[in-house]
Amino acid sequence: MTLSETPVASEAIAGPERRSLRHRLADRGVDRLLLLSLPASLFVLVFFIYPSIYGVVLSFRPLKPVGAFGNYTHFFGDPFLRGSIVNTFRIALPAAIFNVLAAIPLAVVMRGAVKGQRIINTILVIPISLGTVLVADGLLNYLGPNGWFNRVLMAAGLIGHPLQLLHNQWGVMLSLVITGFPFAFLLTLSYISGIDPKMESAAATLGAGPWRQFWHVTLPLLVPGLAITFCLSFVLAFSVFPSATMLGNPNGDSHVLAVAAANTAFQQYDFPMASTISVIAAAIELLVIGAVLGLRSRFYAGTTTGKG
Repeated sequence: MTLSETPVASEAIAGPERRSLRHRLADRGVDRLLLLSLPASLFVLVFFIYPSIYGVVLSFRPLKPVGAFGNYTHFFGDPFLRGSIVNTFRIALPAAIFNVLAAIPLAVVMRGAVKGQRIINTILVIPISLGTVLVADGLLNYLGPNGWFNRVLMAAGLIGHPLQLLHNQWGVMLSLVITGFPFAFLLTLSYISGIDPKMESAAATLGAGPWRQFWHVTLPLLVPGLAITFCLSFVLAFSVFPSATMLGNPNGDSHVLAVAAANTAFQQYDFPMASTISVIAAAIELLVIGAVLGLRSRFYAGTTTGKG
């Protein structure tokens, strides 16, 4: 092998063309792997950031000459539109809280070696794969006056007449629980699986029973994960639309923000007002998320201070 055939010599002979980009990026402290994130960043910019900014700008351009804040004034001045905020909270908040609280004991049990664990996880994932529309369509038959649920209760003599579980907030919340609980459970299970069991074993050697181990060791370590799980569950429930339309009363107690935005856009063709409702919904979600994460930070700040 001659000198010109060696790898070092061939790289030198090739000139700066092969090495210029790498060297320039290295000299500027740029990792070439960051270039791989450009397609994803472009996708987020085109399909998320730009539409969001455009929606915010559009909300300040009402169809009628009522000023830049005219849509917001109209929304909060209309009792029916303003009430959609309360309706959304009445549905989303209980559903999110129930999903998170119900996921904790099941995640604690499924954390260990349980027979049929894969089957249980598969059953819990099925509602996510079905989607809210198909689940809502199934609940129309299952929870209806002549559905299986009411017929079983009436046959057992537990009720004398069918329960009204549809076309109100109950049907919407049941749909959110069915579709949202698997999501909350999987998140909680992932967080609790990251807790070292040796810490609970250490508490057991000091005389702590199972309940005290969970309350004083597991739960404090699980709180950050539960806060994130609640935020994501609340956002999913707060943006409810198919269930509110199919199982609730869109013109009554199930007139949530998503329904109000859709009706305004596709029935009244007032897209600036629909953007206004969407911006208000996003602002409320951000406020709730900020409050929950703020409480989590204060909780851990207090815990750290106390330990110090």
